[in-house]
Amino acid sequence: MIASVNGRVAAVGPDGAVVEVGGVGLAVQCTPGTIARLTVGDQARLATSLVVREDSLTLYGFADDDERQLFELLQTANGVGPRLAQAVLAIHPPREVRRAVSMADVKALMQVPGIGKKGAERLILELRDRLGTTTTDTQLDGPAVAGPGAGPLTPVAPWRDQLSSALVGLGWSTREADTAIAALTPVADEQLTTTGRIDVGLLLRQALQLLGRS
Repeated sequence: MIASVNGRVAAVGPDGAVVEVGGVGLAVQCTPGTIARLTVGDQARLATSLVVREDSLTLYGFADDDERQLFELLQTANGVGPRLAQAVLAIHPPREVRRAVSMADVKALMQVPGIGKKGAERLILELRDRLGTTTTDTQLDGPAVAGPGAGPLTPVAPWRDQLSSALVGLGWSTREADTAIAALTPVADEQLTTTGRIDVGLLLRQALQLLGRS
């Protein structure tokens, strides 16, 4: 199993990135929150999970080991494959997933595309006693620690630069990115005031919703 990759980011796309390791470019599927932290040309470390199928090998990348472990645990539930597990983590950080399961918050889980009421109830039933508590609290405006001695996912950049880079990398123009950033600045300010941090992954999802409507 490939537990992590560490190398130069060669490319960033809508669904993931290419990380060069030992002269080999590894395609890694990532959530929007992780993609927002990656910049072409920078060094990055991603916790990874290799999913083996008869006709494919797919490497999924995560900000830290806790997120990867939750990704793998979600797949032990009936009907949950790697894409649905990744979709869960694209909508909710690990701490929120654990909260939703432990508190039987069906509505929160139903926010994930592909999970209906019955699916959410099944997740809660099967995983309630297995998820445990959050072991890390990834802050997307600061270094993401993936374990003892591990470095940050990428060098920290201002949230506006991270969000703009992610949106442009996903195909939006610089002007469209600036428009979304301007609209979300009050949201970022509120996050900073209430929690002391800015969740770039959440802002990216909101920006995509805004640009999608426009």
